[in-house]
Amino acid sequence: MGTSGWTYMVVVFSLGAQLVVFLRWIHRRMRDDEIQRVFVRDLALRHLPNIYRALNTIAERQGIEIEETPIVNYVDMGNGGRHR
Repeated sequence: MGTSGWTYMVVVFSLGAQLVVFLRWIHRRMRDDEIQRVFVRDLALRHLPNIYRALNTIAERQGIEIEETPIVNYVDMGNGGRHR
């Protein structure tokens, strides 16, 4: 009993479609991770110091004494400790 050429075509088409879907998924996953990494880095390096500065200004105007502002250190674990 031999298998038809159509059977092979369906199997190849099915495997090809699964490969394309997997490649799209992995690309989207990597892109989303990169976007998230850039967002967190930007938040830590640019926005948090401004937020702390504004908080100190508001506290001074209200006459509230707050402790020393924490130092913001961003450690890029995905970069292996190297600077870009």
